[in-house]
Amino acid sequence: MLLELQITDFAIIEHLHLHFDHGLTVLTGETGAGKSIIIDALGILRGDKADATLVRAGCSRARIEGVFSLHDCADLPALLQSYDLWDEEDEQVVLTRDISAGSGRSVARINQRAVNTSVLRAVGSRLVEIHGQHEGLSLFNPRTHIDLLDRYGNLLDMREQLAAQVDAWQHAREELATLQANEARRHERIEELRFLCEDVEAAGLRPHEEQELNQERHVLQNAARITELINQAYAGLAQGDAQGHYHMPSLVDLLGGVVADLNELARLDEHASGLLDQINEIHYQLEDLTSSVRAYRDQLDFEPGRLDAIEERLTLIRTMKRKYGGEIEQILEQAAQASAEIERLGQHAEQLLQLQQQAQRLLKEVGQSASELSWRRRTTGTALSQAIEQTMGELAMPHVRFAVQTTYQQDAQGVPVVLHQGEPPAQGNVTAINAEVTYLACDRQGIDRIEFLITPNPGEPLKPLARIASGGENARLLLALKSILSRVDPVPTMVFDEVDAGVGARAGQVVGLKLWGMTDGHQVLCITHLPQVAAFADVHYGISKEVTQQEQDDSITLRTRSKIQRLSQQEQIQELAAMLDSTVSEHTRASAQEILERASALKQQHAHAATTEGEAWEQNGRVTSFSS
Repeated sequence: MLLELQITDFAIIEHLHLHFDHGLTVLTGETGAGKSIIIDALGILRGDKADATLVRAGCSRARIEGVFSLHDCADLPALLQSYDLWDEEDEQVVLTRDISAGSGRSVARINQRAVNTSVLRAVGSRLVEIHGQHEGLSLFNPRTHIDLLDRYGNLLDMREQLAAQVDAWQHAREELATLQANEARRHERIEELRFLCEDVEAAGLRPHEEQELNQERHVLQNAARITELINQAYAGLAQGDAQGHYHMPSLVDLLGGVVADLNELARLDEHASGLLDQINEIHYQLEDLTSSVRAYRDQLDFEPGRLDAIEERLTLIRTMKRKYGGEIEQILEQAAQASAEIERLGQHAEQLLQLQQQAQRLLKEVGQSASELSWRRRTTGTALSQAIEQTMGELAMPHVRFAVQTTYQQDAQGVPVVLHQGEPPAQGNVTAINAEVTYLACDRQGIDRIEFLITPNPGEPLKPLARIASGGENARLLLALKSILSRVDPVPTMVFDEVDAGVGARAGQVVGLKLWGMTDGHQVLCITHLPQVAAFADVHYGISKEVTQQEQDDSITLRTRSKIQRLSQQEQIQELAAMLDSTVSEHTRASAQEILERASALKQQHAHAATTEGEAWEQNGRVTSFSS
């Protein structure tokens, strides 16, 4: 609900600070006094386009600020929180818009934090709805008619459920189409992977094989020198010389002599026993070394042709590395992954069958939900048409005929539905006995294409609203719809700008009552020229303009500004009398008093009737029409 509105240096408004209450607030005043400027300011505050021409002449900027209560906006805190604009202790939200006189650029803020216009519009549209006679209203746009119908019939939850089912069905269809379209590519991929696996398997690659082969090749390439060196080493250790002539003693023999000498020394002097231990340890190590050298020499076996075999193997490894990239370990990993992918791709037939079954199940669910939603829309459309025709009759248009047209689009690839004329299809029974199944196009809103049709004159055919309704008819039709839909409208504040255009005194009284009736759950602001409408105000503001003289540079200039005043009961009577006749007299004041008393009586009657009908509405669980 709008609590406060401050307007500074906007058009002819110098400064305005208004406080608003629940109920119906009416703004009246002479033409050009600034009534519509206040509505324009609210529009700017909720995200409408702003430019420099809106700034009061001679001022650097205009500012509009609105304070709104969050108590009647259950879903708004979540939206604010999604933009990081709300703290849990906040019970109000403040919208601000500054407009520069120089550039015309505007700065929007929500709770003192700068936001772009799209965020301001998203939040503002949840707080305030503005409706006027010449508004390019959603009434003229057939795409919005389905939303109005679903709100009237409390069908939004059912539609959301259908939307989720349609999303799941379309996702399954897309997956299925992708799987089927990729069938040829799948076979190609399996062949590619199978070739890789067979190629790697045939190559018989082993981890670290290349390093081992390179080492062995290095040994074979130096076989003669290795043989020469190991023989010399062994001869030096154990044979004296390589030819075994023994004219030169070996290291083992020499060390054996040293051992014998130190052994003799230890017998003569026990202090030399440590030396004996050391030489014995060295002797044992030398014998072990000699054995190791002999074993290495004996195992040398340079197989003829082995070097050629190694070169051939290394050539194969290099070829595999060029073909598949990376080292042997990476090639083996590729083969393992290819084998796993072959197994997954081999399960395609089972996946295809499962996906086909899933798509069929989801298609059946969509058909069931779409059929039931369509049936409920048709019955809701009948109720809405009756309610609007009744309300239009009360608004001095008794010959209006209104209809909700439902059309469908045949689609062989669509969903199977049963267009029942009686009861909705039973759960899980789309193909009921004696029921004709039709395949229709279906999106997230269902199978129905909804459009409102109207004819204001008897004998004339029904036509779309945009081709029939005049400005005054549009205003009254809007009022009829809003009064009927107000119980399910989530926006807390509704603003109506001269929706009584072209309406006479008798119908004006009905307009006033309809507007006041919407305050059961909403805050309503209204600009009107009819005293019969203004008489229903819970709060009445009178707006006037004054012209003042200002001295500037030794000259006198004239400035116009708006003034607004909250009217007392006597001031309201005076205002109503002025609206009846520009010349206020005792007679016009008496007439104004009578209009006010009549409005008060009708409000009491309506309040009692609304209580009774509201209880019935809650019990029925759907919207019904409310007469005044």
